[in-house]
Amino acid sequence: MEQTEIFEAERPRLVGIATRVLADHAEAEDVVQQAWLRLDRAVTRDETEIENLPAWLTTVTTRLCLDRLRARTPVPVDEVDVAETSPDPADDVALADTVGIALQAVIDRLSPRERVAFVLHDSFGFEFGTIAAVLETTPTAARKLASRARSKVAQPAPEDALADWEVVDAFMAAARGGDFERLLQLLAPDAVVGADEAAILAGTPASIEGRDEVAAFFNGSAQSALAVFVGDRPASAWFLRGEAKVVFDFEVDHGQVRGITFRAEPDVLAQVVRRSGPTQK
Repeated sequence: MEQTEIFEAERPRLVGIATRVLADHAEAEDVVQQAWLRLDRAVTRDETEIENLPAWLTTVTTRLCLDRLRARTPVPVDEVDVAETSPDPADDVALADTVGIALQAVIDRLSPRERVAFVLHDSFGFEFGTIAAVLETTPTAARKLASRARSKVAQPAPEDALADWEVVDAFMAAARGGDFERLLQLLAPDAVVGADEAAILAGTPASIEGRDEVAAFFNGSAQSALAVFVGDRPASAWFLRGEAKVVFDFEVDHGQVRGITFRAEPDVLAQVVRRSGPTQK
């Protein structure tokens, strides 16, 4: 009975680990249930004396996840639908999740051992000695696996990178939804906001500096902004009675917003075209 109680207490943590490793909650639940069955067999048959049950369950669950990853075959991934240009709450959720989808795409391309080492260390804070025991390797090798995975996640392959328009739209969706943490993820550490004279006269701030300050300014704002092009650049704009009044001109670098400039000069506004995705129509 005691072991059952310990298992039930550990279940949420085990499901959390398995879900992060496998990126599939239902499969994670199945893996954790398999871990319970193995525990039940071990106890029933008196196969082994388990001194630290939480650690034993972690090891078994993670190794079961590793087996699942190794058994997987590549399957096509459906493309993310492009949201409509009108600000809609349901569309905002999909747009804000785009970055998470892109990150998962990178993680999915890690080798099973890299993926386990990365998730256990970077997401759950396990020591490399523990990770080494799970992977049946040395702590040094486990550290190298996690480091290699971290490098791949930090500098994804070109095909994994978000397009500039996806970053712009995800940022604006997070702004409208008041998702402060997502805004921080999308902003470069040295992000700045500027404005031309016409925009300042229209009431925009002349300058904002720093990721936290920029995120705080946009958090919960831009409710009426719509997706546009300014020339060939993806941007957003505030409209009044069907006319663009202020453009949010983005500078995107390696999937993060480095700068936003408010523009309201007539020659800039004349270039504004509404859009629904990556290309002009």
